[in-house]
Amino acid sequence: MKQWCVYILRCKDGTLYTGATDDFDKRLAAHRAGKGAKYTRGRTPLEPVYLEPCEDMSSALKREYAIKRLTREQKQALIAGTACVI
Repeated sequence: MKQWCVYILRCKDGTLYTGATDDFDKRLAAHRAGKGAKYTRGRTPLEPVYLEPCEDMSSALKREYAIKRLTREQKQALIAGTACVI
């Protein structure tokens, strides 16, 4: 059974990219090779800064959406582990 997760990458320009996948290593390799999301192309190197396991694809996509709606400061708090449960 595949393990779904939500992740946040820090791009070289300091921006944050949030995504969801069932194979994080493969997805990160795709991002780094310029084959991932259009947003991350040209923003390498990419540093994984947050990884949250999810039960299934549905919960991963819902969590990804919720994280994408956070402000940058709220995402930084989530990454630092000081965020309230959302």
